[in-house]
Amino acid sequence: MDTAPPTLPTTSTPAQDARNRRKGATAAALASAVEWYDYFVFGIAAALVLGDLYFPAGSPSAGVLASFATFAVGFLARPFGGVIAGHLGDKRGRKPMLVLALTLMGVATTGIGLLPTYETIGMAAPVLLVTLRVMQGIAVGAQWGGAMLLATEYAPEGKRGIYGSFVQLGVPIGVVTANSVFLLAGAFTSESAFAAWGWRLPFLVGLLVLVLAWYIHKHVEETPEFRAAERALAEKEKEEKGQATEQGADKEAGKGVGKGKGGEGARNSPLRTILRGHLGTVFLAGGSFAVNTATFYILITGVLDYTTRELDMNRGAVLTVSLCVSLTQLVLIPASAALSDRIGRIRIYGLGAAGIALWAVPMFLLIDTGSLLWLAVGTFVASCFLSIMYGPQAALFAELFTPEMRYTGASLGYQIAAVLGGGLAPFVMVLLLETTGTSMSVSAYIIGLAVIALGSIKVLSDRARSR
Repeated sequence: MDTAPPTLPTTSTPAQDARNRRKGATAAALASAVEWYDYFVFGIAAALVLGDLYFPAGSPSAGVLASFATFAVGFLARPFGGVIAGHLGDKRGRKPMLVLALTLMGVATTGIGLLPTYETIGMAAPVLLVTLRVMQGIAVGAQWGGAMLLATEYAPEGKRGIYGSFVQLGVPIGVVTANSVFLLAGAFTSESAFAAWGWRLPFLVGLLVLVLAWYIHKHVEETPEFRAAERALAEKEKEEKGQATEQGADKEAGKGVGKGKGGEGARNSPLRTILRGHLGTVFLAGGSFAVNTATFYILITGVLDYTTRELDMNRGAVLTVSLCVSLTQLVLIPASAALSDRIGRIRIYGLGAAGIALWAVPMFLLIDTGSLLWLAVGTFVASCFLSIMYGPQAALFAELFTPEMRYTGASLGYQIAAVLGGGLAPFVMVLLLETTGTSMSVSAYIIGLAVIALGSIKVLSDRARSR
């Protein structure tokens, strides 16, 4: 089932299209990978060291809760990045917003790596940490839509799913890279040195993001669909202006110049267009994806804290399992995306959501054994269902909206899911474990989100079928 609106023709030659397509897809994948790397190193650090260094008062669990609350703040900031970049990206272009997002992320991540601790500067330390985390949230909220559209709007006919998956691959690449850098930092430093300065090294790698931002600014062209939409809008405005001129002194016609029907043009506020006529689609998109992002962050941060603090498992071993499981996503994400190009986005997407619901209880039963083998099995199967869902997600969200409001609509849907699911998930997990004393409460949380996802997917499917 294909929900894509018809695309407008472009004026570029086939050779130019091929060259720009390669550059666009490569830049989108790299932008997503480095951006998510920067974002994930905070999550790993939050589970391992930030609680003690920046929130030292109270019990160890209280410090972790404060650290994960700071982690969640980044998610609360993501919709603001999505709204601002989406609005400007639909009016001015995908590329400028992607460059701005990468620059902001590089500055924020490097700043965290250089930030003094509570012991050095007191309360200023957690305040600055939260501020830099908010900057990270705004940056990643702005980045996803730009990178996703850079890939999908360059995609040849019938391959939007596989091209969109290049951006989705940034998540497992970011996880693998973040885990690898933390493992190396831990391997080459003692426990005391890691806590003192070794944890900072993964954050300082964020400087490389600035290099990529410069490359995209200099060498990547704007997407053909955005340029085509701009040309179509310019022609429409020219035609309306001509009609107004023919009507002479007609005041009402003069007021309508350049507005189009209902003010729904790329230059008339994409955000207003979304809020007035497409907000339901935005919430359905967010509801369909919250379970995926929540389960993902439970696996890479919540489980890391739970297994090392509650089950006394080795930190390096758990990180290694997480790294290996993430590597499998590099195959599964593009495979599921390619399959969605053949049999439909929603069918594959729904299959992944159903699998997450069914696996939530067995996964934590296996994790609770304290065995590395069963931890690997439990998280691997969960990761398979996440990948099945995540592969076609970029193309699906892009196809829910027309080009002139696509950046805004897709970004809002994605970031709403990030707030409701990913940002709160590690915090909710620790809170549920402290309150109930059983991991089954976390499974129930995942199942609840999965039910919401399946309901949202059903409505989206019915809408697509009716069209």
